[in-house]
Amino acid sequence: MSLSVYEASVPVIVKQLKALSGVLAKGQAHAEAKGTDEANYLTMRLVPDMLPLSAQVRIACDVPRRGIVRMAGGEPAPMDDREGTFADLQARIADTIAVLEGVTPESLEGAEERTIVLPSPRGEMTFAGRDFLFGFVLANLHFHCTMAYALLRGAGVELGKADYMGAPPA
Repeated sequence: MSLSVYEASVPVIVKQLKALSGVLAKGQAHAEAKGTDEANYLTMRLVPDMLPLSAQVRIACDVPRRGIVRMAGGEPAPMDDREGTFADLQARIADTIAVLEGVTPESLEGAEERTIVLPSPRGEMTFAGRDFLFGFVLANLHFHCTMAYALLRGAGVELGKADYMGAPPA
């Protein structure tokens, strides 16, 4: 049995975003229990030149959403960047999952061979579909989810590997 692009992408991304949602929920509960303004959590960084927690979540959503839509032959719609609260971040995750769940397996058939041209501030980047999925989309998803986890863990939120991994497959 072969593995389709759809199977290697959409369910994997959705599972990781649901796990990220759980991590954020624990972060919000921690902030509330400590009586800390949640803005303090959303602006946390490990080092001064790093993007804050809110941007880590935004990118963890945007790269996969835009990437999978492009791989399916579409042009991704923009999302508002409203990242002022945990609720805003949860809404972004939910909106991203809704977009991904609207992508059909058929729309991704042959996507591993498609050429994907990605606009970038440094100029266009061109990928073969397979390289784009595994070397860019999924790599960015996992990097930014890991950073969000690390920021909250570093703030004292009780998180473990199971929180990062999410629910096991059914």
